[in-house]
Amino acid sequence: MDKFDFTDGDFLHNMGGGMMMDSEGHMMQDMGGGMAMDMESGEMHITDEGSRSIFDNDEDDW
Repeated sequence: MDKFDFTDGDFLHNMGGGMMMDSEGHMMQDMGGGMAMDMESGEMHITDEGSRSIFDNDEDDW
């Protein structure tokens, strides 16, 4: 499931295991509660919570 990064204005693609990658190739750690940390700079980013669906095929949703 992708999330929107309000800080950078781009989408974060879920890589599994709580890791995400933005459109520029930066690795992000999902911190929960609508926050993610850029693994390179250590900056905190505000994200949406994403919408959960029973049709999502993502192992981290359960």
